[in-house]
Amino acid sequence: MTKPRWEHFAHQADIGVRGIGATRDEAFQQAALALTAVITDPRKIVAREPLEVNCEADDEEMLFVDWLNRLIYEISTRKMLFSRFDIWVHPPTLRARIWGEPISAARHRPAVEVKAATYHELVVRQTEDGLWIAQCVVDV
Repeated sequence: MTKPRWEHFAHQADIGVRGIGATRDEAFQQAALALTAVITDPRKIVAREPLEVNCEADDEEMLFVDWLNRLIYEISTRKMLFSRFDIWVHPPTLRARIWGEPISAARHRPAVEVKAATYHELVVRQTEDGLWIAQCVVDV
């Protein structure tokens, strides 16, 4: 059994985020952590304030991009960072409860601002060994 995980992958001037898990929900969750890790160390974020998030799209790849872009929107408008994600993906919908806290420049030391999730290298699929991968490039 493989433990869910996230990772970054190189892409010219931007950065790729990838979530890997036993389920599609876990892959989306891990990709959200990868997105957070582009900005700061997710371990520095206290998961204290909850927020409900809902997305809808025509297919699971579009749903994934919408999910990441919704997180980017919430980070930007609420001036918060998020470190805990409970996600239920049932295309064409996604429901999530996320937790985070207001950004503290001194404690979180944000490295970059993520502008958007893109369609570059967009993949949501189940591998031959049963793992789910959800990935795309984010514009920084």
